[in-house]
Amino acid sequence: MPARQTQHPGTGFFQDAFGIDDRVLAKLISESLGRGGDYCDLFFQEIKGNWIVMEDGEVNRAYTAVRLGVGVRVLKGQQSGYAFSQVLDLPAMLEAARTAASLAAAGGPAPPGPGPEVRPPSLKPGRDLYSCREPWDQVAAERRLALLRGLGRRLRQADERLTKTVLQFHDSASRILLANSDGVKREDWRPRASLAASCVAQMNGKREANHMDITARAGLEFFDDGLLDRLAREAVERTVRLFEARPVRAGETPVVLAPGSAGILLHEAIGHGLEADFNRRGISNYADRLGQRVADPQVTVVDDGTIAFSHGALNFDDEGADSQRTVLVEKGVLKGYLHDRISAAWYGAVPTGSGRRQSYEHPPMPRMRATFMEPGPYHPGEVLAAVKQGIYAEQLSNGQVNIGAGDFSFYVKSGWAIEDGKLTHPIKDVNLRGNGPEVLKRISMVADDLALAEAGFMCGKLGQTVPVSQGLPTTLVQGVNVGGTRS
Repeated sequence: MPARQTQHPGTGFFQDAFGIDDRVLAKLISESLGRGGDYCDLFFQEIKGNWIVMEDGEVNRAYTAVRLGVGVRVLKGQQSGYAFSQVLDLPAMLEAARTAASLAAAGGPAPPGPGPEVRPPSLKPGRDLYSCREPWDQVAAERRLALLRGLGRRLRQADERLTKTVLQFHDSASRILLANSDGVKREDWRPRASLAASCVAQMNGKREANHMDITARAGLEFFDDGLLDRLAREAVERTVRLFEARPVRAGETPVVLAPGSAGILLHEAIGHGLEADFNRRGISNYADRLGQRVADPQVTVVDDGTIAFSHGALNFDDEGADSQRTVLVEKGVLKGYLHDRISAAWYGAVPTGSGRRQSYEHPPMPRMRATFMEPGPYHPGEVLAAVKQGIYAEQLSNGQVNIGAGDFSFYVKSGWAIEDGKLTHPIKDVNLRGNGPEVLKRISMVADDLALAEAGFMCGKLGQTVPVSQGLPTTLVQGVNVGGTRS
């Protein structure tokens, strides 16, 4: 779906509800720069979220949460100051502005006289990547419950071996108003919804469990009957398949990464190392590799915030920069990093629309949005046929990564053994361990079936979490350390 240029449905919310007009914004910006700051931005946010958990057909938890506030950031040379207020009245907001200004000035004295004269910022329109026909603030609770009941009914009918189901539904909408001392004002309305099914099945004294979830920046219309059918079917199939699963031999072996959710390995093992703040501080293995070959020429890695309705989509980032498509690795050569305003100034580069924050309580930093590998020249069957013996990793979880060294580990929740180029039997109790830069070098075949993961991955970094997407085509890595229970 092509992006449209438009004013978003959130336009005018903070002025109508709290009187945050251009005069107030100009006054807050002036106060923020009152200690000689070079730049400041104001980040207003209201988040409304709903959660429903249904266990074995009965609701056992449901609640709504609302968060509201403004964050003020001031930059002065290499110093930054950040403060926030959960009260949107002028005295409280001015106090937050003064606090941020003082922190950026490192406690130095304020210049004499009044703060600088500030012109009111001008509204800048942006993309429209997640407009909804049925936004969540117009959806009654009963319709949310109907979704869960419909999914539960499909699960119960799918397989008599199921002994327990836990269904979770979450929706939220975040209203954003951003204004800065460059004279820019932006407004956004960011929806998010997730539907998850967890199953427990029992057969011949054995018990297995698995899950599936689908998440998007979308409204109620996204969760149609076809999606519910597929979610129930795949959640059950993932679960009962484990009755046939067997462990695999431990040791270094070829690994084929399935399209879609296996892209979490790319995100964790490689993507974080391409965030510019880690490179600016010399933490990442890629800190001195710009312009160098880091992977096979088949490998092009992209981070893109402009994919409509994806979990990592943004009309603009949390500094007000337009969302964009950023090529990080092109045909095996490292081309660039993900930048926010601070790192871009350090490198003499342009922000990539990657400045993100968890909420108004946090300052922005370089973060991924939707990170994926572009399609390659092979068909998926050709990739499998090239493997004499190995594993096919379909669903990964419990990922851990050391940003500096690039070392990672993942648990393979769903996968298959590969024998003579064919998928033979499901596998279980398998871990993948390796090094991100080494994995890039060992990629030998990339297929043409790129898919983004549908699950609602939340990325953690330095105490903040943000929604992200990731994906890749069917990809062969020659030699990954597989931890199994057979020797």
